[in-house]
Amino acid sequence: MGTLPEIMLPTALRERLAQGHPWVYRTHIPRDVRLPSGSWAQIRCGGWSGFGIWDAAGPIALRIYSTQRPPDMAWLRRRVHAAWDLRAPLRSAGITAYRWLFGEGDGLPGITVDRYGDIAVLQAYSAGTLTLAGDVADALIMVDPTLRGVMLRHSSRGREVFDDSLEDEAPLHPPGNEPRLQHLRGEPPPPEIVVVEHGLRFAVNLHAAQKTGLFLDQRENRQFVETLADGRSVLNCFAYTGGFSLYALRGGARQVISVDSGKGLAAATARNIALSRLDRARHQFETVDCFELLEQYVAEGRSFDLVILDPPGFARRKESRYAAQRAYARLNALGMRCVTPGGLLATASCTSQVGPEAFREALAVAGAQARRRLQIIHEAGQPLDHPVPAGFPEGRYLKFVVGRVEEPA
Repeated sequence: MGTLPEIMLPTALRERLAQGHPWVYRTHIPRDVRLPSGSWAQIRCGGWSGFGIWDAAGPIALRIYSTQRPPDMAWLRRRVHAAWDLRAPLRSAGITAYRWLFGEGDGLPGITVDRYGDIAVLQAYSAGTLTLAGDVADALIMVDPTLRGVMLRHSSRGREVFDDSLEDEAPLHPPGNEPRLQHLRGEPPPPEIVVVEHGLRFAVNLHAAQKTGLFLDQRENRQFVETLADGRSVLNCFAYTGGFSLYALRGGARQVISVDSGKGLAAATARNIALSRLDRARHQFETVDCFELLEQYVAEGRSFDLVILDPPGFARRKESRYAAQRAYARLNALGMRCVTPGGLLATASCTSQVGPEAFREALAVAGAQARRRLQIIHEAGQPLDHPVPAGFPEGRYLKFVVGRVEEPA
């Protein structure tokens, strides 16, 4: 790399950096620093030093990769291998779709890699981290030579940590009319990949799917819902391709209604139900806005034994978090009013701007609005393949709460 430029930071940042926070915002950078995106720099802050990659635009100017030495290919391969080893229990359980690299959580800020069968899908969240895409792809193949192909996905904003916690940042879009899925290494993916998750089978179309094809962060929460479903009527809102619905059906739910407004999701859910050989007679799909259908059900007095709410993120910026809390309160109030007294509400938030305490507060407000009492019986966050550094609270974006809904005493 040669001699790296040095960037001096305010000493007030030292404690946060020493604790492992991987971001330096542009407002903390000296005004005279001008570097091309993708440049490595040595950062000094009091007695602390580290090495980071520079971005010429966006709120995050530097992402810290190492405190020991400038990253090279050998360093990158070690990080990829460490992430591979962490996911070993998932592979041992026969799970074939998981997040192989979770950016900041695996020491590679601004980069994620999802594994679908023998295809890896990489996403970069800045111009600087995009310069590492080829080296990351090579490291993936070095660590697992059975990998058939590596793709780079240029996607619209979705639900997971980097989309919500990077404020204005998002995966880079290709210029002009270039395809959103770009071939990097090996073979391109087929039109459909069938993956296995706790014995259930899901069809994934990487060329057309939202994000990279399946919301991997809810895998263990879906399995938990299965344990609650026996004999219950279930309403699954924001169902996407039916993840929670499939687990509820396998868990013995007597009826499952999936709801989502997305085009083609009803057919995709039906395909997944068929792949897993579940009873399609116990399932129906409503292609409609979830808020509208919940309001309709409230007006009709219709209720279910288990209501699942897994909406997209409601806030991209910190200043939007109060509006997001109000949206969560409104949604969950509607959901509670559709739960049979003594039934269950399973509700989630993927908005990083709304932390666990704020989400519980929104649920309390929802209970007051709905005139219901919510008794929390289970809380969870992200699974094994979405680790969170202790010094990076922004990385814990997913909240999942299950509660019993009762009428006021």
